[in-house]
Amino acid sequence: MRTRRLGRSDLDITRIGFGAWAIGGPWMFGWGPQDDADSMAAIRRALERGVNWIDTAPAYGLGHSETVVGRVLAELPHDARPYVFTKCSLVWDDAGKVTHTLRPDSIRREVEGSLRRLQVERIDLYQVHWPRWPSSPPGHDPGPLEDAWETLAALQREGKVRWIGASNFTVEDLERAEAIAPVISLQPPYSLVRREIEQDVLPWCQSHNLGVIVYSPMQSGLLSGKMTRERIAGLPEDDWRRRSRFFQEPMLTTAMELVERLRAIGQRHGGRSPGEIAIAWTLRHPAVTGAIVGARNPDQVDGIVGAADIDLSDEDVRELGG
Repeated sequence: MRTRRLGRSDLDITRIGFGAWAIGGPWMFGWGPQDDADSMAAIRRALERGVNWIDTAPAYGLGHSETVVGRVLAELPHDARPYVFTKCSLVWDDAGKVTHTLRPDSIRREVEGSLRRLQVERIDLYQVHWPRWPSSPPGHDPGPLEDAWETLAALQREGKVRWIGASNFTVEDLERAEAIAPVISLQPPYSLVRREIEQDVLPWCQSHNLGVIVYSPMQSGLLSGKMTRERIAGLPEDDWRRRSRFFQEPMLTTAMELVERLRAIGQRHGGRSPGEIAIAWTLRHPAVTGAIVGARNPDQVDGIVGAADIDLSDEDVRELGG
């Protein structure tokens, strides 16, 4: 699988990385029930197919995603392990209530917890998950972003993390962080139905040589080609997508129409799935280093990794809206 250098780091990453959000299982933004054996088999298959990085976060399943990833890493010789990317700023209490903080003492506790669950001595990319969490109650003060970024820079100097990056940052957030210590990468949402970062974020990252690893390139499975209205209506009650605006009208009809265009283009590329074409569309942007793609079992991995090698034509891109 082709690789690209992640910004100003020394990490050459595959165009697709394994996204470990869904394998965390139940929490307030969970994807419904998940079998750990399927999760571990999916990670192993991704590595067999050439993927060389995994993106996770403590919040995914309240530590469970990192624990599952750590079990797979423990099976591998150190020189055969993929890069591991994780995050900080979302924490939870004994009752499982998730809150948002940027305070240094919390971040130091969080990194130690991640190192323990992942069973690694150093995290390859440590990211601030959210500068502001949309689910925080009105008036919540997580602390200054500058304090968080200074803490990540200190953790890098101490050798606990290799590189530091951001997730869900605006250009203003990136500028504030960059004034303290280099931001190696940004992890923003990006898909055919969520393109706002094209206006200012992607150009800024490109001009400042930041790596960009986009998440939800299939818009949480909506553009995979496997979603139907019936399947969406039958999603488990604890699947956060039931509440997502993209899975409701009018966005749902727009996405379903788009899937048919993706399907037609996929046929021109040798029978590729709509999901693979959707992922390839995000990778065609020159600012995008790689895409985070989730999978819950080995078959799903096999249905997406081929996207890394698809080169869309100008005609394909025009058909998809540019």
